[in-house]
This record gives sequence, C-alpha cells and structure tokens, in this order.
Amino acid sequence: MLGMTLAPDAFLANVADELKRIDARELSALADAVWSAYSERRFVFVIGNGGSGSNASHFCEDAGKCTLRPADYDRDVPRLRILSLTDNTPYILAWANDAGFERIFVEQLKNLASPGDLLIAISGSGNSPNILRAVEWANTHGLRTFGCTGYSGGKLRGLTHGGLHVPVDDMGTVESIHLAAFHWVVGDLARRMQKPA
Repeated sequence: MLGMTLAPDAFLANVADELKRIDARELSALADAVWSAYSERRFVFVIGNGGSGSNASHFCEDAGKCTLRPADYDRDVPRLRILSLTDNTPYILAWANDAGFERIFVEQLKNLASPGDLLIAISGSGNSPNILRAVEWANTHGLRTFGCTGYSGGKLRGLTHGGLHVPVDDMGTVESIHLAAFHWVVGDLARRMQKPA
C-alpha cells in the first residue's frame, strides 16, 4: 500500500502519473463493447473480488442508472441490461459452501448468460480462480469477454477478447484507476444513449 510510504502529495502525484499511462484505446474499447451489447439488446455481466467486486457493483449501478436522463425515468426507452454477479450474496454463499469459491461466478453465468452477451471481468492480479473459470466458460459459450487488470495482467490479460490494463504493482492504485475509467465509460455511454426528451 503506497499510503504506508508516501505522503499525501506524493501519493496523489503518483496516482495522477499512473492515470496518464493508461492506453486510451483500451478505455474506448471497453465503452464500445458495452455500447455494442446495449445496441444488440444483450446482457452485460460484471464480476470481481474484494475491491474489484466493489468496483463491479459501482460500475453496474452507474451504468444502469446514470446513462438515463431524468426525463427518461417514466419513458419507454431502451435501457442497458447490466448485472453485477458480485451482488447475489445467498447464491454466492451457497455455491462457495457446497461446491467451492471458484464456482461462484461461472454457475451464475450458466443460469443467466446467452451467446452474444458481454462479461466484464475485473481482477487486479489477473489470477483469481473464480474470475478465470467464469471467463473460460464464457469464451466457450459464445460470450464476449473483457478483462480489467493490474500488475502484469496475470492469466486474465491473455484470456479475454479485450482488456484494460493498469500496469501498476499496487492494488489500491489499480482499483482507483479502474473506477476512474469506469466513470468515463458511463459518461461516454450516457452521451450515446440519451435521446432528446
């Protein structure tokens, strides 16, 4: 954790420098992948563990709600079909308890996903077994997959169809940059989706 060794100004400067290193094309590719799913009326599933799980929930909420204008709340407009699989706690606990933690996401996908849907997998290390298992299943069942990684990217980086990589060896910075990236994606989607009232 960089906060253990850096003063606040140095910490913030470090995060700002790392933000500038992100490949904007990867960020655009994530927005394009979600836009494609929206345009085709496909589902977007988001998964992650720990802080990445929190980012999955946050991204899901923002993308599902903030892409609408208040004037659209009561109108029959197409909405983004997005679900964070980190949020079904009883289901996660049942699969983890009865069959193993590595199955908590893939088993939900087996119930919910269809070919052509999009799976966004967030893993700072890129090596979480439950993330990898879900992506492997998705790849063999016709889903599009997009990985958001940090550090070296781990196994996940080479497993997905697209990716947003944050080449930083600090989990807090990786998770912060992922969340900043997701906020841009939500804004870009809102620009594309919102229609005049």
